[in-house]
Amino acid sequence: MEISTIQKLEKALVNFLNLDGWDLKWTGKGYQHYDAKGLTRKGLPCVIEMKFRNKYYEEKMLEKYKYDELMKLDKNIVKLYFVNDPKGNYLYWLNEIKLPKPKNMYCPDTTIWTKKRIHKPVYLLKENQASKINLNL
Repeated sequence: MEISTIQKLEKALVNFLNLDGWDLKWTGKGYQHYDAKGLTRKGLPCVIEMKFRNKYYEEKMLEKYKYDELMKLDKNIVKLYFVNDPKGNYLYWLNEIKLPKPKNMYCPDTTIWTKKRIHKPVYLLKENQASKINLNL
């Protein structure tokens, strides 16, 4: 997926959640470890890391590095991980989630200008760990 397409999807999600009472700003242009920050609809400070997948996987992959960086933020900030794939939308509330042991997986390098793959430690999250699931049936 092109970076410009991903950025449009991130902005669309921010706008959609803001219609539902959230107060978010898109931050995806920088090098933060999240794509949006602001307030939940309950007024709690939050950050959201987003992934838009072209292919469906039963388990949703979260890089351990990204998780660790999010968890370094103030403990009062709600850390969220949003995944969109062909079958639905999944929102994980990371502050309280029970994580499986990390696995080393062969993943695409995250740099935009290469197409190489490297081994990365990742968490494989189950769909039922997401507190909000909208299935595309």
